[in-house]
Amino acid sequence: MYAFSLQNVLANKTHTHTLVIFFPMELPRILTTSQVIFILAATILLGSDKVDGRRHSHREWDYFEYCAISCRSHTASLADFGGVGDGTTSNTRAFQTAVDHLSQFESDGGSMLFVPPGKWLTGSFNLTSHFTLFLHKDAVLLASQDENEWAVIEPLPSYGRGRDTEGGRYISLIFGTNLTDVIITGDNGTIDGQGETWWNKFHKGELTYTRPYLIEIMYSENVQISNLTLVNSPSWNVHPVYCSNVIVQGLTILAPVTSPNTDGINPDSCTNTRIEDCYIVSGDDCIAVKSGWDQYGISFAMPTKRLVIRRLTCISPFSAVIALGSEMSGGIEDVRAEQIVAIDSESGIRIKTAVGRGGYVKDIYVRGMTMKTMKWAFWMTGNYGSHPDNNYDPNALPLISNINYRDMVAENVTMAAKLEGISGDPFTGICISNVTIELAKKPKKVIWNCTDVEGVSSGVVPLPCGQLPEVSAECNFPEESLPIDNVEIQTCSYYRRKYSSTENDHVLKHL
Repeated sequence: MYAFSLQNVLANKTHTHTLVIFFPMELPRILTTSQVIFILAATILLGSDKVDGRRHSHREWDYFEYCAISCRSHTASLADFGGVGDGTTSNTRAFQTAVDHLSQFESDGGSMLFVPPGKWLTGSFNLTSHFTLFLHKDAVLLASQDENEWAVIEPLPSYGRGRDTEGGRYISLIFGTNLTDVIITGDNGTIDGQGETWWNKFHKGELTYTRPYLIEIMYSENVQISNLTLVNSPSWNVHPVYCSNVIVQGLTILAPVTSPNTDGINPDSCTNTRIEDCYIVSGDDCIAVKSGWDQYGISFAMPTKRLVIRRLTCISPFSAVIALGSEMSGGIEDVRAEQIVAIDSESGIRIKTAVGRGGYVKDIYVRGMTMKTMKWAFWMTGNYGSHPDNNYDPNALPLISNINYRDMVAENVTMAAKLEGISGDPFTGICISNVTIELAKKPKKVIWNCTDVEGVSSGVVPLPCGQLPEVSAECNFPEESLPIDNVEIQTCSYYRRKYSSTENDHVLKHL
């Protein structure tokens, strides 16, 4: 015989009931673990409404599946730690207490913190390793507007200072550093940065420190951020920095198009990153690839490389759909973007750099892009400026080479391209092929503006500038996959008994 036991700890903690079911030895060979658990659950559900002469009504099971790089053995709800989802009570302590408690399971199958329906006001809180934060579809995290709930941390070493001000920066709403296997996901739950107060302070010059981001993960590996809606971030939305093996998937990111610096997703000095199936409306670049700022980035010397971007839809009337830089002093290489839809945006792809940046942007491949209502399809800027201080090296010139754009269509475009390299430091190896750009009714007089650039073109309409002569060849796009594409996503299960308001929730193990 095969025995399987499950303890059912009721709200009255003086009573512990263990259900033991005996199966024939052959049964484990024909039922999966999940099916066995379902049999147990059904048995408990039918048989446990009456225990010790008391009837426990209004009980039901909360079960759902979700996709993740790792499943967890232990779960808890924010409500178990005193969380109150009324939109006004601070839950900062509840979040941190929950994470601290669940950190004990790092080496025991990991843990998941479930955020149930409600509006959960909170300041910043830190994550732990082998951990999943999961937001129910009706859960809303509301970022506190009380600056006392936002610690001030040191500037990033590859930047030397904050982006808004000199000195430190406010910690992000959801923060983690030196982690392994961390997941932030949900059933399209919402994280609301309530950024308007921060935007107003930025415009008025009233910021003491740099504004917080919604999510920042530093010095970590095996990171997943997926299936969430992010709205009204004070500044950048998603910022993995100094990380490896990162998957960002299925995000909806929304901010007013006039909001300052509300970049969507900014992979920064990261290796092996995959961004896919995202919809972004932003006041700045939808995706900005970065690697440090002037002499600080040069010294830190950590590039962003092996980055995949696919199935992105972006609206950004005053910025780029995909930007490379301007903080690129540690280097950017091997970026592959495809199946991109750009709507009502300033530019489709933009390379931003300047004298003093150093570093490089090389081996960039973009294909299968559709653009509708654009100022520029392609934009390269060698005079972006914006330095952290006056100590940058004027002899630190960036290397821009092997830039490949192919298989694109655009309509209602004011100007096909503005390609401006650096005098004495031209941008080289530019290739544009099989691209058709339909101009707006009132286009610029100069359709292609090219200075200090070198390259080729093939099958491009309208005909490019003389610096990109016609050849009979298409631009490159690597066919071999990158390591991050080989990371498998599992189907995980959350299984938990829900109690009425008179009883407490209790944790069951994941399937």
